[in-house]
Amino acid sequence: MDGATLVIGLAGVLTAAAPLVVATIGETFAERAGVINLSVNGTILLSAMGSFVVAVSTGSLVLAFIAGALIGALVALIVAFGSITLRQSQVAIGFVLTLFCRDLSYFLGNPFMGEKGPMLSVHPIPLLEDIPVLGTMFFKQDVMTYFSFVLIAGAWWWIFRTRPGLVLRAVGERPEAAFARGARVKLVRYAYTTLGGALVGLAGPMYSLSVKAGWKGTISGLDGLGWIVLAIVIFGAWNPVRVALGAYLFGLLQWLSVVLQPHLQGIPSQVLQVAPFPLMILTLLFVNIGNAEWVERVLAALPERPRKAVARAIRALRVVQPRSLGVPFEQD
Repeated sequence: MDGATLVIGLAGVLTAAAPLVVATIGETFAERAGVINLSVNGTILLSAMGSFVVAVSTGSLVLAFIAGALIGALVALIVAFGSITLRQSQVAIGFVLTLFCRDLSYFLGNPFMGEKGPMLSVHPIPLLEDIPVLGTMFFKQDVMTYFSFVLIAGAWWWIFRTRPGLVLRAVGERPEAAFARGARVKLVRYAYTTLGGALVGLAGPMYSLSVKAGWKGTISGLDGLGWIVLAIVIFGAWNPVRVALGAYLFGLLQWLSVVLQPHLQGIPSQVLQVAPFPLMILTLLFVNIGNAEWVERVLAALPERPRKAVARAIRALRVVQPRSLGVPFEQD
């Protein structure tokens, strides 16, 4: 593989991972507020189908993406109402919704299977596109991929550098203390769950109108990506930059499975196609291994210098979830 092919391939990885980046940051917002939205998988499928139908019917990509965001926001609003207002299990509501949305997308999208619709086009940025290597990778993309780049920086700045971001983190960590200081905990949770759902909903049309153009029902290749989104959020420690890196890692693994296929002809193609999924799970387990008690015992048995080096590495990878994630808030 020559250098030019490698750069083009990596540019493709950024494009293919963009929907995952947007969805994982959306779920990060929701979980930072203390709400687990397990409907992500079904939401991506339903918004991919719904936005494709809107695009075919109207010919408008703008309306299609608006439809995808609205579908995601509506599903997330149901999760928020059931868990925040009705105080029911977030896990149960989200799991039922993801199954319902998945089957609904297959049923309603059946008449549109195989139809051709409008697609996002590439919009190179003048001058920047001429930068060697970086120009091809970052500045010859479609508008939604550019949006994913901006979203990473914007979400990190919002969460860690603004007062509303401080309130968001407080609500997810210590809602009682945040309430005592005047934060409207339930409203904050509603707002960020809905916002997160809208971002997850945008991932759907990013697939059906760009990365995996069209709607092909059960063979669309989208079922299961929502669970990867949830895993990446944990992998990324609820930090927008880290979750984006996790999304790009998954995209890279998928690309490598395609690139390596001609050189590994003794391995069935199906094995390489599904390999990124277990590899992502193994990565997630590795990241969380530092939280296990037996690791502390092993570290204690090591000599001082190796122990300190290993401990530093584990601390760098260790993830700690928001303390009130999934815990209902009882307002006195």
